[in-house]
Amino acid sequence: MTNLLNTGAKATIWGKFKKLWMYYILQSLMAAAVLCILVPILGKDRMVLISSMGATAFILFAMPTTASARTRHVIGGHLVCLAVGFLFYYINLPYIFGYPLTLAVAIFFMVALDVEHPPAAGTALAVVINEVSFDISFITVMVSAVLLTQCRYYLRNYLKDLL
Repeated sequence: MTNLLNTGAKATIWGKFKKLWMYYILQSLMAAAVLCILVPILGKDRMVLISSMGATAFILFAMPTTASARTRHVIGGHLVCLAVGFLFYYINLPYIFGYPLTLAVAIFFMVALDVEHPPAAGTALAVVINEVSFDISFITVMVSAVLLTQCRYYLRNYLKDLL
């Protein structure tokens, strides 16, 4: 049992935490602060969209230098996935086929257009599953994505990769 606690991975995690603990706290609080602004804007009836924005916030504040944290990937990924979600909403396939196909097509277009942002796949599914209106969803997701990316941009000199 003692050997399990003293493994190299455990020591590495603890060493990284000891070195960056203040960033862990501050960046987590920054992500929460941005979501405190977004939640009232989104409203209770669009909470499913906030889940993909929460995942986006994680990437932007915990892994700010990764490719999927780039503005083009965040905004482009959500935009592509909104379009795919609405396409499948209007096609109106049985959910057993529609939901998986929505995800497959969203992934295909994000990769093909080089705007990979994993949380955006949740946006595509949120649109097709929850049958939210196009104008409200588009505005909500795009305003949220722009707000999050702008926060990351202006805080970029203070953010560190935490993973």
